[in-house]
Amino acid sequence: MSETQKPVILVAVDESDHSFHALKWSLDNFFAPAEDHNFKLIIVHAVVSPAPYLGLVQIGSSESLKAVEENLKRSAASTIQKAKEICSSKSIDDVSTEVSQGDPRNVLCEAVDKHRASILVLGSHGYGAIKRAVLGSVSDYCAHHCHCNVIIIKNPKPQR
Repeated sequence: MSETQKPVILVAVDESDHSFHALKWSLDNFFAPAEDHNFKLIIVHAVVSPAPYLGLVQIGSSESLKAVEENLKRSAASTIQKAKEICSSKSIDDVSTEVSQGDPRNVLCEAVDKHRASILVLGSHGYGAIKRAVLGSVSDYCAHHCHCNVIIIKNPKPQR
């Protein structure tokens, strides 16, 4: 199967353990140790806009804004690097990555459309009903608005 014909699986990552668990799950379930995989893997990371942090910096303080932007870039680079290391540890080296700025809900839905993804995989943060109602659920939004199948991976419950 040629690269252009392979269905695309997008895996959303952020700095949370939940997202890295979802990535590992995806690799274990869709990219079995073999030379020729049936899917193209694209890892997507959404960088929130620095706009919410603007209230924290004084008006006209471009140095503070630059510091916030640099911190967000470093965090994004670290997240993508960790995702690549996880892939490499499972002998998956043919991975594309994408970092986009914006609300994660919109970034992921736009990435699904852009890459014509068949599947979007993302982790569940496991928020309760109240926290989810206040913060909004990226996975719930994507399940209802993305034009592909959405798989939400929950972290395993801790062993007692």
